[in-house]
Amino acid sequence: MNKTTISLKRLIPGLIIGPASWLGPYIVMNSLFLPALIQHFNAPHKIELVALFSTCGMIVAALSNMIAGALSDKTKSRFGKRAPWLLGGAFVFMLAMIAASFSPNIPVLLTAWMIGQAALNFIVSPMVAWIDFAPKDGRATASSAYGGLGMALGNNGFNVIGAMFLSQYRLGFIIFGIITFIGVTIAAIIVHEPSNLDEELTEKAPKPKLTLKDAASIFPRWSIGRDYYMALIAKLFQGVGNFAITGYILYIMTDFLHRGSQTQSSIQLINLILLIFGIFMGFVAGPVSDKFKILKLPVGFSTLFLAFGALMLFFFRDTFGIVTYAFAAGIGMGMWNSLDNLLNLEVIPDQNRVAFFLGVYNLGNTITQAIAPVLAAAVISLFGYSGIFIVSFIFSLIGGVLILGIKSVKR
Repeated sequence: MNKTTISLKRLIPGLIIGPASWLGPYIVMNSLFLPALIQHFNAPHKIELVALFSTCGMIVAALSNMIAGALSDKTKSRFGKRAPWLLGGAFVFMLAMIAASFSPNIPVLLTAWMIGQAALNFIVSPMVAWIDFAPKDGRATASSAYGGLGMALGNNGFNVIGAMFLSQYRLGFIIFGIITFIGVTIAAIIVHEPSNLDEELTEKAPKPKLTLKDAASIFPRWSIGRDYYMALIAKLFQGVGNFAITGYILYIMTDFLHRGSQTQSSIQLINLILLIFGIFMGFVAGPVSDKFKILKLPVGFSTLFLAFGALMLFFFRDTFGIVTYAFAAGIGMGMWNSLDNLLNLEVIPDQNRVAFFLGVYNLGNTITQAIAPVLAAAVISLFGYSGIFIVSFIFSLIGGVLILGIKSVKR
């Protein structure tokens, strides 16, 4: 089968605008508008309700992500195999967020939010597979555009705008839902995925024989998918190590570092540094990886920066520690986000199911954000806030060791 290739001139802008358009609005709505509306409906039980929404969202995301990836891999249309699903997902997500804005009670809000979660993953899973369209010598650059630039803008760039709508959170749902649809549509137009209707005509290569054990499962056994599973487990450890700190950053500032009136400015400083280094690594990491043909080493060693940053906050409980943590985490996360999707693409056990396996891999973002706060809460209750940084240090290093243990990617 002749592999579809799209030039970096079209692919890179799409891989920046696309993820920023779904991730940014989602983070703003999830962290600001949803909690505000839940508090409006039921303030006494808001903590439990936020946990309920998070748990249900994780389950829906896991299922819809795999389904979206599998459907996308099998799709043939004049608009390609990815664009129809991510555009449909963006449209349904917009409608779901508009419905959420008009919700009269918790059950209706939960229903709208779950529909939105499912639709969101019909954007995410096909879109990350766009990286596979990059030319062979530009795949790291494409991965860097998606994870380094697009996700950095989404993670840190939308919160400033979102805060302006905090007092008008119902309107915020509508506006940011529309932003997602418009942004994803623009990205799809720029990438302009070609038709794959003739794909069947070129698929004449004999398919490998599968055992009954392989056919009975959507996941290959360990001997076939070892490196993929290593990368997936590494992402979980690295993600928990990172989110154990970022998920409790407010309480770390108030209860551990005792920043008092400087709490808000300290958090803003950290976010600014993370944004700057995320964008910087987005510009640098991919091209450097393409030029020197290195991939596993920068992804693996990026976790050292996260581990170092955790120790800095543990030992230096002042502005120096905060700034040093932000610099180290910014470099580490920027490097990881820029290249980890490409590394995963290189170790996928079945190249005919790219979107499916990339979708499962990207579930690491959702699952770790659900696991990390629970683990961190348990550690805090046993050892106090200082225990979070030791957990982050250990988990980050384990993630790096697992990445370096991948065999099929040499360096």
